[in-house]
Amino acid sequence: INIVEVLSHNLCTVLNVPHDPVALEEHFRDDDEGPVSNQGYMPYLNKFILEKVQGNFDKVEFNRMCWTLCAKKNLSKSPLLISDEDAFKVWVIFNFLSEDKYPLIIVPEEIEYLLKKLTEAMGAGWQQEQFDLYKIALNTSREGLSAWELIDLIGSGQFSKGMDRQTVSMAVNEVFNELILDVLKQGYMLKKGHKRKNWTERWFVLKPNIISYYVSEDLKDKKGDIILDGNCCVEALPDKDGKKCLFLIKCLDKSFEISASDKKKKQEWIQAIQTTVSLLRAGSPPPHKEARQKRKELRQKLLAEQEELERQMKELQAANENKQKELETVRKQLEAAAARAAEEEKRRLQTQVELQDRFSLELEREKMVRQKMEEQVAQKSSELEQYLQRVRELEEMYKQLQEALEVEKQARQDEETVRKLQARLLEEESAKRAELEKWHLQQQQTIQMTEAEKQELENQRMIKEQALQVAMQQLEQLELERKEALEQYEEVKKKLETAANNTRSWKDKVAHHEGLIRLIEPGSKNPHLITNWGPAAFTEAELEQREKSWKGKKASSE
Repeated sequence: INIVEVLSHNLCTVLNVPHDPVALEEHFRDDDEGPVSNQGYMPYLNKFILEKVQGNFDKVEFNRMCWTLCAKKNLSKSPLLISDEDAFKVWVIFNFLSEDKYPLIIVPEEIEYLLKKLTEAMGAGWQQEQFDLYKIALNTSREGLSAWELIDLIGSGQFSKGMDRQTVSMAVNEVFNELILDVLKQGYMLKKGHKRKNWTERWFVLKPNIISYYVSEDLKDKKGDIILDGNCCVEALPDKDGKKCLFLIKCLDKSFEISASDKKKKQEWIQAIQTTVSLLRAGSPPPHKEARQKRKELRQKLLAEQEELERQMKELQAANENKQKELETVRKQLEAAAARAAEEEKRRLQTQVELQDRFSLELEREKMVRQKMEEQVAQKSSELEQYLQRVRELEEMYKQLQEALEVEKQARQDEETVRKLQARLLEEESAKRAELEKWHLQQQQTIQMTEAEKQELENQRMIKEQALQVAMQQLEQLELERKEALEQYEEVKKKLETAANNTRSWKDKVAHHEGLIRLIEPGSKNPHLITNWGPAAFTEAELEQREKSWKGKKASSE
């Protein structure tokens, strides 16, 4: 009973619950069955301690007390790669990730999640194939690992890739801070004071609703907190006062200016704080807790589906068994029916023998009658076959006759066509002959007329040849005259150009005193008139016509 009192007192101290020794004595009073056997310790623990817990206790200290009670008995004695403190942290992580059923185990999916976290914290690569082999071996023997088996697995270094003790310890501590202490981010940064406005280096720790800052990373000397809520915001600041990578955290009562070591750290802190504020606004739990809840819900869903499948399989099995029973009943009924049918068959056979003996004579007589009928039928069949053969021959002859008639009909049609064609050709030939005779007569007449015309044309040709000789002589004479006229024209043109240069207004003077007189001017720019005598050559009739036209224009102007 003293051990129970000490345990209860320590639990009350760690959980911030007032201790009631009187209730403990009353619960474990002595009776005929001895102490501690009346109701047991668990009902007392639930009623007088756990129901009074308000949540304002140090969970790490509570876990450490539980660890002290069970570690000595269950922790493996074999040397491990991790220290006792690291083993305690792995034990606490196990309690966080284990399934909600007793005895507590951690399933392979959560083991893979934890080992990946540790491997990532150590900066090593994940060995998926090695874990798949380990998972297959684990699934064949059990559903998961206990806390002590998990500590042995991590402490054995099977998935550490030869990392040293310090690296593994740092990885365990980082995962412990994230999963158990809800540390979302931590690191050194400079903070501007509110009173003296000086810059001091502090170790900042970001949790889901608070940012705490300490003198150093050992977390012994705490300097203050930045309480976060949905109204907080964070924004980047430009460089000033010689400080770079600045950002500002705005809360309702205060604002905090902080300087990160580089731009990457600055962006990481801004992003982490914005994510935390967003989760506070939405009322969501930290990401790792939400992910753990989703993984559990998924496993529960898969388990429910598996249980539903098993239930359906059981229902199908039960239905199958019922069907088997029904089939067995039907089989027995069929066997009974078969027995009855055999008895009926036996009686039927006896009746059949009697009937066979009775109708044997009638069958003999019927056989004789049938034989005679078969002979008659055979004779009729032979006659019918001959008749059918004759019919087939007649049909073949009729078909050939039809084909011959078709050929004759086609030949008659072709003959009629050819006859009509010949008649038409004869008519055309007669018409052509008559037309040719008519043309022949016309040709004879034309030839006679042509002979007379030919003689007359020959006479005219002789006359025209003589006229042509005369015209050729006149043409030569005109050619000489034209050359002389051209030479005179060139001389007149030169004189005209000289007169035009000396007097510019001669046209107006002549028009005033002598009337409009058209002097000889250079020819137009239009193409020269071409005749059969050559360029610029005119007949006498054309020259006379031009002269009359010029005189008429002159008389009209006067």
